[in-house]
Amino acid sequence: MSHILLVEDDLSLIEGLEFSLMKNGFRVDVARTVKDAIAALKTSSYDLLLIDLGLPDGSGFDICRKVRQTSNVPIIFLTASDEEVNIVMGLDIGGDDYITKPFKLNELISRIKALLRRARLSESTPTELSSNGITVKLLESRVLKNNREVELTAAEYRLLCLFMRHPNTVLTRQVILDRLWDSGGSFVDNNTLSVYVRRLREKIEDDPDNPVFLLTVRGLGYRWNVRE
Repeated sequence: MSHILLVEDDLSLIEGLEFSLMKNGFRVDVARTVKDAIAALKTSSYDLLLIDLGLPDGSGFDICRKVRQTSNVPIIFLTASDEEVNIVMGLDIGGDDYITKPFKLNELISRIKALLRRARLSESTPTELSSNGITVKLLESRVLKNNREVELTAAEYRLLCLFMRHPNTVLTRQVILDRLWDSGGSFVDNNTLSVYVRRLREKIEDDPDNPVFLLTVRGLGYRWNVRE
């Protein structure tokens, strides 16, 4: 059950929002001021923040700036104004979405669910692969071996990522060919694959002639051997 913090000072709106959110299976905490919101964030963990821009002791922007110092929790702004400057500012300081009052509750619920899905997907998608002293920084397409950068071709990089995503698993040559086939014609035959495996070993193994990371499984394919 996702936990939402609703920051809103309009009592009539709070009642309707709280009821609708709970009806859709969310746990809801309510804060009516910036101060109360900051206090709630210190004591509880939330999956999403729903923040009104106009609050008695400040702005929803103040909460967003504070949160973004330490967290990437999804934030939706509620605003009574559709002025472009407010919308742009909210997104620039770290907001994920906004909805202008008056709004349909069903639309808000749909946006909340979409943001939560994206957040869960982001959390489940690693930004790094690491084993055997080798780290792949996926967002930067960089490879480090013992903290020193390793220069790989695009094909070698894709091959390494494939192996590291499937540690201690035998990948047949056909599976590798199928996974790494691209429009440029890379990996179109077994000989090409053998060449790239050899080149990759030369760059990541301490002794390419006696590999300990990227092992050949005779008659089948290859295995990325993760050593404890």
